[in-house]
Amino acid sequence: MSPASMGQASPGSDATAPAIEDWTYHHIIFSKPATAEQARRLEQDPRYRQQIRRQSASAPEADTSLVFAPELQAHTGGASTDSGLWSENLGTGATIGAVNYPAKYSLTTATASCTTDFVVYPTGLAGAPGPGGQASIVAYSNLYTAGCTGTVPSVYWAYYIGAGNTIQTSPVFSLDGTQLAFVQEEAGEAVVVLLKWKSSTTETVKKPNSVGLTGAYTSCHTPCRFELNLRDAGVPPSDTNSSIFYDYPSDTAFVGDDSGYLHKFNPVFNGAPTEVGGGIWPVQVNPGAPTALTSPVYDSVSGNVFVTDKGGFLYRVNASTAAVTTSGQLDVSNGLDAGPGIVEGPILDFTAGLVYVFATSDGKGDCAGGLDCSAVWAASTAFIAGETPLHAKVGISTAHGTAPSPMYIGAFDSTYENSPNATGNIYVCGNTGGKPTLYQVPLAVGLFGTANAVTALATTTTPCSPITHIVNANATPPAELVFASVHASGTSAACGAGGCIYNSKVAPWQRGTAYVVGQEILDTHSQIQVVEAATGSSGAVAPIWGTTVGGTMGDGGVTWLNQGTVASTISLANWTKNTAYVVGNSVIDGNGNIELCTATTGNGKSGATPPTWQSAPGEITNEPKVTWENLGTNGTAALAAGGGTSGIIIDNTVATGTQAGASQVYFSILGSQTCTGGGTGGCAVQASQSALK
Repeated sequence: MSPASMGQASPGSDATAPAIEDWTYHHIIFSKPATAEQARRLEQDPRYRQQIRRQSASAPEADTSLVFAPELQAHTGGASTDSGLWSENLGTGATIGAVNYPAKYSLTTATASCTTDFVVYPTGLAGAPGPGGQASIVAYSNLYTAGCTGTVPSVYWAYYIGAGNTIQTSPVFSLDGTQLAFVQEEAGEAVVVLLKWKSSTTETVKKPNSVGLTGAYTSCHTPCRFELNLRDAGVPPSDTNSSIFYDYPSDTAFVGDDSGYLHKFNPVFNGAPTEVGGGIWPVQVNPGAPTALTSPVYDSVSGNVFVTDKGGFLYRVNASTAAVTTSGQLDVSNGLDAGPGIVEGPILDFTAGLVYVFATSDGKGDCAGGLDCSAVWAASTAFIAGETPLHAKVGISTAHGTAPSPMYIGAFDSTYENSPNATGNIYVCGNTGGKPTLYQVPLAVGLFGTANAVTALATTTTPCSPITHIVNANATPPAELVFASVHASGTSAACGAGGCIYNSKVAPWQRGTAYVVGQEILDTHSQIQVVEAATGSSGAVAPIWGTTVGGTMGDGGVTWLNQGTVASTISLANWTKNTAYVVGNSVIDGNGNIELCTATTGNGKSGATPPTWQSAPGEITNEPKVTWENLGTNGTAALAAGGGTSGIIIDNTVATGTQAGASQVYFSILGSQTCTGGGTGGCAVQASQSALK
């Protein structure tokens, strides 16, 4: 059925709606509604409407270029300290944190504005008054180099929310963007903060403003804040791992704490903020063995809140009665391995009624060497007490007594998002007991297939990151990227064996599609296939993909050229002069394309100066002693990121307007490096996706 007949709004009809990106948009997914009634119900959720807009082309004249992230690709073959299009110093030791995300607000999805778009970063540092102080939270506007004038970016506002207090979780927006909610630690006690901000031309990270505390939040003058101290049966808890989940239609929020209590608030932004009590809230979901809760997600369809804890359990909490249902143990690392347990909240598929949990160690002992496995679990939203649902293995964990790396959430591809029956792929960074590895986990009607190891992302054991998925709906067919990072030992030369962020093209093959020359997909062997020639549409069934690098494959009116596995191309070096190459070697040329050595003469050495590289896939470049074949742009790009990255959020998908095509990714680093905006410390980063229009 068409989107219209399924009740899916056209992006044009909803173009003036705000575009919000925060942590919740990575923990909520909507596969395709199976009925018109289901679609009408989902239409009430702004997150669903935004997913539909992001999946849809913005304008018929949109550029179909697939040259994603030139700022990343420019450094694929060599070490660089560049942090992207811009990076701003948040302070020494500043970071949002590995499981947390910045929050981005755009007034509409139709344009990228220099004046109304802004992105918010908590610093994770103790706030202090300025000059010479330290902001707890900062917002940047004037974000886009292509078209914005003056300082790019500019501090929009910067606050310290009480001297010595820290923000260690992710912020969320009200629907109109004028308010924020987050949890703050005040002397070890968790406090929910509601903030009304006001733009400023004088505030900076080191010269933040103090925001007045008010008891009349609905009528206070901006900037102002309101605080609600969390209380567990009268005891003040801490909260270092659970961000606030906000439900727009009901003006209700949920958050967990480190003592295992789940809290409920209503109203939040649209009335006098109140924590719900009534003798049933807050509810301790794990009273027998309390451990810290992760970030909860609320399912308006079933009326339940889903949350996990570091002890390794999934909980279903009735949002009205606070009745708790506990799964079987899905992660054993916190108890047996002195490991992290479950560190990030679940992903909820509203439509399919499934909850996905990402476990560091599954406790099964059936991976290689008798080790536990890293795992992805898929539970029904109606799971029963003690249930251990279906799961997919994604690499090894560790022997008991040895702490593994944490396991973060994955991301679903467009095939899954467009499926009415939970069919498609999850991309996840697993192998928590070894080299972090990007896996593709297939799902067919909600059932897991065997996970495919796409590529290792580091050369040693080190933590990975949450995965972020991006669709360029204006490409024909839609193009896709997944983003991931590692804390250290990145495989790409661009990262100098340090922390690294990657983007990798993962668009699946599609039947009967008018591909264009240079288009790239990921085949069933985790190899990148590049369109060398296109005289018509692809065939009715997928080709039987060959595995020879440089080999070609016919597919209806399309000829595919094999670029090689992601694993083989991720660490390619730049072409260098006076170097002896042999047939089968690959390098990155001066245009960012992969060149395959197909023939040599004599000593096979390259010239003293770069040749004039041919630019189209399949074209030949001849040096006196080396012959090169162009295999297209590298399907994986990389950029140095000191200590790895936080969660990664995406920008607008813009085809027309003030800043046509100004679409980016945003994150903070976990370590320290030189920021392009000046100074060395924890950087807030924007990396451009200039072709994602």
